[in-house]
Amino acid sequence: MDELTVAQQQQLQHKLSILKEELQLLLTESVASSQTVDLDQPIGRLSRMDALQQQAMAKANRAGHQQRLILVESALLAIKQERYGECRRCEEPIGYPRLNARPESPFCLDCQQQSEKIN
Repeated sequence: MDELTVAQQQQLQHKLSILKEELQLLLTESVASSQTVDLDQPIGRLSRMDALQQQAMAKANRAGHQQRLILVESALLAIKQERYGECRRCEEPIGYPRLNARPESPFCLDCQQQSEKIN
């Protein structure tokens, strides 16, 4: 794979910055929905079960957003360190098509697939 051009890197850095803002907004907005359900609240059993299920889904979504934000911030740091676009495992270029789809990707496609097979 070829290394990123300056224009590609600038485009991806812009995408990462926008993604970071979006994730931070989602995390801010999801604080209330992931709060603990008050079991003393005078609601029916089915409503309480629904509230607990909604809370669990909100927590899972929030955890996913937090993990992705960590990857985005790591990618932005890699840009500053002039290591962006380099696979963290094999140190080969990740490639523009993959980074354009997931700009926070820390691994090339081969290393990502190997990692998923292990887990």
